[in-house]
Amino acid sequence: MSERILVVDDESEIADLIEVYLNNENYTVFKFYSAKAALECIHTTELDLAILDIMLPDIDGFALCQKIRETHTYPIIMLTAKDGEMDKINGLTLGADDYITKPFRPLELVARVKSQLRRYKRYNPAHCMEEGRDVIVHSDLELDVTAHRCLVGGAPVTLTPTEFSILHILLKNRGKVISAEALFRQIWQDEYYCKANNTITAHIRHLREKLNDSVDKPKYIKTIWGVGYKIEDQ
Repeated sequence: MSERILVVDDESEIADLIEVYLNNENYTVFKFYSAKAALECIHTTELDLAILDIMLPDIDGFALCQKIRETHTYPIIMLTAKDGEMDKINGLTLGADDYITKPFRPLELVARVKSQLRRYKRYNPAHCMEEGRDVIVHSDLELDVTAHRCLVGGAPVTLTPTEFSILHILLKNRGKVISAEALFRQIWQDEYYCKANNTITAHIRHLREKLNDSVDKPKYIKTIWGVGYKIEDQ
């Protein structure tokens, strides 16, 4: 069965163009020109990924992203006509996994979609085998890679696929400093990284909030200023 993708953009030409390119990749597209029209689909349809425009006429993309994150962990890609870093950081902080600035190349968007879906499938319990479980334990943090489950002190923590990937990479490399560029390239596997890119910073900030971690006195993720991030080896 093909992956189901939600597309919400009030610019019909852009939404229609995205639909054409995704259909060409055999994805099933649920297309809407307003957030309110998309809400019923979000509540009633099993989706694999959402593409949300930020500037919508009724409910903005940020609020729609928050609404999705209340109950779902599938990847969210934000579309924005603005090139301001705050828009991008706001979207990532609210739970989006990636963003792309208009105007964009449709094939670049398709590449981002494929990258996010690969990671989502890898960590989605519905796609995992129950045998041969991969579990990483660090202090009171437990990461079940097979079931895409994170526990802190025995309590479940809901992570997006991107947040889960960052934590997984840092845990696998405990004691080593991983640069933001290395994290970016391992997760997205493309060449969109630049030094001004704050994508990883925003995801790390959101991940710390969910883990109840601190920048000043980190229990899990330590920032090595000017170098990268690491989780200390026990």
